[in-house]
Amino acid sequence: MSQTFQAILVDDERLARKELRSMLSEHEVIEVIGEAENVEQAIKLSRAQQPQVMFLDIQMPGETGFALLEKIDPDFKVIFVTAFDAYAIRAFEVNALDYLLKPINPDRLARAIERLSAASEISPTQTMRKLEYEDRLFIEIDEHSRFLKINTVVCISAAGDYSEIVTSDGKKSLVMKPLKEWEDRLPEKYFTRIHRSTIINLEYIERIVGWFNRSYQVHLRHIEEPLTMSRRYAVKLKLKFG
Repeated sequence: MSQTFQAILVDDERLARKELRSMLSEHEVIEVIGEAENVEQAIKLSRAQQPQVMFLDIQMPGETGFALLEKIDPDFKVIFVTAFDAYAIRAFEVNALDYLLKPINPDRLARAIERLSAASEISPTQTMRKLEYEDRLFIEIDEHSRFLKINTVVCISAAGDYSEIVTSDGKKSLVMKPLKEWEDRLPEKYFTRIHRSTIINLEYIERIVGWFNRSYQVHLRHIEEPLTMSRRYAVKLKLKFG
């Protein structure tokens, strides 16, 4: 039997909460155990009910959804539900499981719930095959499924459970994969981590320039601003390719 997740809804608009509750009623794995219309109510509710997932609006009168997460140490998954797409990167920096835009698409909500179920079932021993440099990976990018050519990836940056990819056409895209999974699967001959939150493709390096405190700035083709390589990863890179 599938695990049931107890959820609370946080949104200052009553009709928005009502609509989301109705949509969630179509998913047997979600049990809505409470609602809150502001940060103060949400904090009290989450401490009293101990939910496993919170569907959280960002823009609310008084304080934002981000302020809520700064005031508590959440031991539940967070799925942001908002009318604004400008906060996506910040949302994943606070380890949100997903980011849904209003009006909520039922298929998109279903995928978020699938991710919630998958996140609770992943075993530490599970592994996926290593990727080859010429491979194409069929993944969801910015809510659209398409093939990603591994050799077109210039760099990947962490964004919580997501990652931001820059490809050789200069485009930036959010992908539903954490940085650790990329590090485990990308071919080590071509890709290396230069910072705890950044992986680069060595084929796109133009030059590496010394910077302060024995760190470096890495200039890549198709990216205007240089990326920082920490001293720790510079040492690893020298050992790996020296």
